[in-house]
Amino acid sequence: MTGGALARVIAHRPGSRPAGDAERCDLCAAPAEDGHRHLYDTERTEVLCACRACALLFNREAAGQGHYRLVPQRRLRLAPVPTDGLGVPVGLAFFVVRAGDEVTAHYPSPAGATQWDVAPENWRETIDRCPQLATLIPEVEALLVNTARGWQDHWITPVDDCFRLVALVRREWRGLSGGGRIWPAVERFFTDLAAQGERSHQ
Repeated sequence: MTGGALARVIAHRPGSRPAGDAERCDLCAAPAEDGHRHLYDTERTEVLCACRACALLFNREAAGQGHYRLVPQRRLRLAPVPTDGLGVPVGLAFFVVRAGDEVTAHYPSPAGATQWDVAPENWRETIDRCPQLATLIPEVEALLVNTARGWQDHWITPVDDCFRLVALVRREWRGLSGGGRIWPAVERFFTDLAAQGERSHQ
């Protein structure tokens, strides 16, 4: 899943972009304003930046018939979700529903996102315990789980949030165990996510 907007996130550390080097829309090359929307390309499995005009083109249900999907902006904190049957290495993972109701799981690592398939019966059991997961929009929303170090963060989030977390882990990880920077950075990520979720409900 490394490409487009995600590749640029990984390549540029915060504050490293040269002055005047603005983000551009991956569809029309126009400048993409701060806080711009993203599209998910289901054929190339990558996230793309979209200017306001291009995002509006895909902000209709009919537009979803192609391979571009407008990434939504819903950020919903859930009560702790039992994930014993899903497998959550190091307490950090996200789960995406694919076409045909298949579910793929991913966990951030120093090499990017490691992926595995979730058994359908295990996902159905998880939905039974948390019916809100049945509302996940395929391809563009995810269940994001963080139970590392005693945290209990369970979210329905846009997939671009998950890709940002992948980029953060890849950027901040040091040595074999992660070093002293990774977990404070992960904690800041979820603090920011909570703030975004609160703003979306105001």
